[in-house]
Amino acid sequence: SQKEVPGRKLKKAGNDIPTTSGTKSQIMMRLEKMVEESDIMHGAIRSVDFDEGVFGIAHSEIIAKEDMQQLFEHEELGIAVIHTYIWYMYVTLMRGTELCNRFNFIAASRINTTFITKNPTSVKNELVDRFMAAGDNTTPSLYFLPFNSGNGGHWVLVAMDLSRLMVYYLDSLSGDWSKYPRYEEDG
Repeated sequence: SQKEVPGRKLKKAGNDIPTTSGTKSQIMMRLEKMVEESDIMHGAIRSVDFDEGVFGIAHSEIIAKEDMQQLFEHEELGIAVIHTYIWYMYVTLMRGTELCNRFNFIAASRINTTFITKNPTSVKNELVDRFMAAGDNTTPSLYFLPFNSGNGGHWVLVAMDLSRLMVYYLDSLSGDWSKYPRYEEDG
């Protein structure tokens, strides 16, 4: 579904983006410049075509210039931004290399708290389909799933190593994940 974005002007990101050196990272500066110079007009959207190598199924997603602003203003990131970043990594670093056999991504839009709660069988089937679509399954590989914990929009990363039957839960916030408030759907 397409979200409606209220009109607002893009602001320049401040120099207070935290990095290890205390200055804005080169990557962040390049990304900001790319968005500022983008031919996507204010309020317009762009379709990003994902080939099946990215998430195991070919599809398109919509992203707006305002969505990218989430990065600069340190706002809650939406699925479109996370998926577009994964697509960018895949296209620039992985496509056509051995990395495609070692690292795989699972779309956050297809495995989420609502689906797990309402239809766990479809989530299980979705995961099996993704594991099977990844290739020969003889090369040890990791599957990465960005997952919104339902804790005020907090994202975590779940990494699955099928060759070792291990699941890693990577959370940038310290604390006991089992004490996060539970996601409650109205109705």
